[in-house]
Amino acid sequence: MRRPRSALVVGGGLAGIAAALALCDRGLRVVLLEAKRRLGGRATSFTDAVTGETLDNCQHVALGCCSEYLQFCRRLGVLDCFEWYDEQYWVLPGGHESVLKPGVLPAPLHYTGSFLGCGFLGTASKLAIGRAMGAIAFADLEQWREVTFGQVLRDLDQTEESRRRFWDPIVVSACNLDPDEVAATLAGKVFKDGFLAGADAARIGIPRVPLVRLYDAAMAELEHAGGEVRLGVSAQEMGADWVVTSRGERLQADIVVCALPMERARALVSAPELQGIAEATHSPIVGVHMHFDAPVIDRPHAVLLDVGTQWVFRKDEAGAKVHCVISGAKDWVDQTEPEILERVRADLATCFPHSRQARLVWGKVVKEKRATFAATPAFEAARPRAGVLSNGVVLAGDFTDTGWPATMEGAVRSGVMASESVSLVASGNI
Repeated sequence: MRRPRSALVVGGGLAGIAAALALCDRGLRVVLLEAKRRLGGRATSFTDAVTGETLDNCQHVALGCCSEYLQFCRRLGVLDCFEWYDEQYWVLPGGHESVLKPGVLPAPLHYTGSFLGCGFLGTASKLAIGRAMGAIAFADLEQWREVTFGQVLRDLDQTEESRRRFWDPIVVSACNLDPDEVAATLAGKVFKDGFLAGADAARIGIPRVPLVRLYDAAMAELEHAGGEVRLGVSAQEMGADWVVTSRGERLQADIVVCALPMERARALVSAPELQGIAEATHSPIVGVHMHFDAPVIDRPHAVLLDVGTQWVFRKDEAGAKVHCVISGAKDWVDQTEPEILERVRADLATCFPHSRQARLVWGKVVKEKRATFAATPAFEAARPRAGVLSNGVVLAGDFTDTGWPATMEGAVRSGVMASESVSLVASGNI
């Protein structure tokens, strides 16, 4: 490959934006194509027809360990749009609350004090979790590619309580899949990079603005860097140096980056690297927006234990507006909106008894049936690496092998990796 001077990036999600910015930084003339009328991809928002509010499809959070995503937000000038919390609030039925937060001990022991004091786990479970965390800290995660995290937990003699109240809530929320299904490499990374790496690694950053507003600045930043953004333009066909758009145009460039969702990439890019994920499936997420006539939560967020609803986020100062999240929601997606609202309402009443007097004024259920890829060991084995494919197309996307689950961090990393691979190939280093 000669040194490229121009690039077409297809797909304006986080992977596409990150790839386009990185390629602009390398001196290429970049044109970014996005089929929708906005950038951001699946990490986006919508305007509710009833309330007129701008609502996120689902609550997204950043963690302190998401280094590439945080740098991405810093470049867009939106890092100050996040509220950051060191505390994690875990709530049992009946309202008993435990708080996990870093203490004075150095990593990886920084959670020891609050963990030993938490009331939702018994002594046997705490000892088992401590042993398992030690094993994870020193594990070579690549050795776990062929097994599920559930198998690892069984090998590490975890108690039923530790599974139900610690491992399962974290893994399902982070990987959108049950531990008995998810690849152990990915779940292990969540704990190794998030819980064990340092006191700041597990800090939770919650956007104070709708997701769509986080990426409003992306178009201006790309144009400032010398790129061009074309919205409402999709790709119908593509090759290593050309794209045929939905408008019938044939666009040429030295390189083409495919940053489309997994199923669209499979349909448009003919390369052997994508054949292995032909049978890949998705895992759903259900997001539930609820407005009450009185406060139901006095914390910024909480993990709910022993109920179906996993997380609740406060969306106003009073705590009367909340957003609840159910990941790995295959048992929820076929239920009707009233059924889901009633189920979540009951879970809130179970964990926050004072909320039983609050009346639900309005609710909205958002079902994302293709929220993320199902990160099984089989998928991990077939996951294509972000970068130049054998047919010359450059691949990016959260489904590529970044070492991360399907997250905003994984998406941004894939775009950066795609850009780096172009430079390596052009220089003859790979």
